[in-house]
Amino acid sequence: MERLVAAVLAAGVLQVLLATADDHYLLSRIAFGSCANQSAPQPIWDAINKFDPQVFIWLGDNIYGDIRRPFIFLGKERTIGPWQNAPRFIPSSSSEMLSRYNSAKNVPGYLRLRAKAKVVGTWDDHDYGLNDAGKEFSAKSTNQRLLLDFLDEPQDSPRRKQAGVYTSYTFGPPGKQVKIILLDTRYHRDPLSSDGSVLGDSQWSWLGKEFRGPPSAITIIGSSIQVISNLSGTTGPLFYMESWGRFPKERDRLFKLINDSKRDGVFFISGDVHFGEITRYDCAAGYPLYDITSSGLTQAVEKVLPSPLRFIVRFLAWFTPSTMRVKNQNCRYRSCTYGEPNFGAIQIDWDASPVNLKIQVRDINGLPVTGVDISLSELQAWNRTIKAGQDQRHCTLEVKLPWIVRYRLAILVYSVLACKQFLMLLVS
Repeated sequence: MERLVAAVLAAGVLQVLLATADDHYLLSRIAFGSCANQSAPQPIWDAINKFDPQVFIWLGDNIYGDIRRPFIFLGKERTIGPWQNAPRFIPSSSSEMLSRYNSAKNVPGYLRLRAKAKVVGTWDDHDYGLNDAGKEFSAKSTNQRLLLDFLDEPQDSPRRKQAGVYTSYTFGPPGKQVKIILLDTRYHRDPLSSDGSVLGDSQWSWLGKEFRGPPSAITIIGSSIQVISNLSGTTGPLFYMESWGRFPKERDRLFKLINDSKRDGVFFISGDVHFGEITRYDCAAGYPLYDITSSGLTQAVEKVLPSPLRFIVRFLAWFTPSTMRVKNQNCRYRSCTYGEPNFGAIQIDWDASPVNLKIQVRDINGLPVTGVDISLSELQAWNRTIKAGQDQRHCTLEVKLPWIVRYRLAILVYSVLACKQFLMLLVS
């Protein structure tokens, strides 16, 4: 108990010290992650602590605060299927949300991290309070306070007065500054099928000021949902995932803001999807825009199947077309996705000339499963080094693929189901 109290006190003191020293803090190691169920074992903190980050970034689903109901196909309340008439997820009370945050905050490995690193973050839907929720969610202001308490946000912080949890931080001395921009993709988001706004007017105005502000060597934009990848364009109509790609006008606006600002060294980090991957888009700014997705710390897509059958998930990940995914020799699996617990790791070598970025998704043991090494000079508009063939590979949006390619996953699944039905008819 004494060690626990000491760790909590040390974490609080560290947050205060770092909050006042951002401008002088040379940042070279950053970790990030998402999707941590407070009720599940969290051994991955051992690997994160071994990486020894100076800053850790939460990218949402920091807890699972809503209540997931079971799959019910028949009966008065059906939670799944074309005949669904009841929600699969329902909100929990504020007291239950607080209890879940307290559980997450006191995980031993996370306590050790808080005692030595600055922790910042944003939210996604499950810590916002309800699966896939947006601006219509009635408990958002209450849950904003709970998230900020979890993050040890100072009581006089502007985040406690504004509508939404978006914010930014700047670390490092002049010439070696790292700017971290954390977006709120929930508080002002329009319905998923609307192609409306993700950020809302007030957040867009704030973001424009951030990009027009003083330059930084590196700018990291944290989004709870994926920015570059739009896998819903190739997984539908089987299932759909949230992403900026489902709001194409809003994503184009984000890309235009980056391009018009002439800010170099910009890349994205994201979470949400329960697997890790790195994607890249070459036709938005004057240099390639990367999106490093790490999801999740506990939640992972391969966990839906027993270990002997997880090759099926890996095959489907490889078979599903993705025009933006970075595929190289650093990938553990052929799909260059990773569907087991993972975290993101960023290392900045300021002594290299030019400055070098090593960005990886790492497994529960801290070993890389996919990654990229980027020279900072590659992320500058004046030094465009991408070849024409690469341009084509990372410029074609998923929704622009030929239909036979775009929908090949659905074609495969429906074909298997049809064959199964045909065989059953033959047997009967």
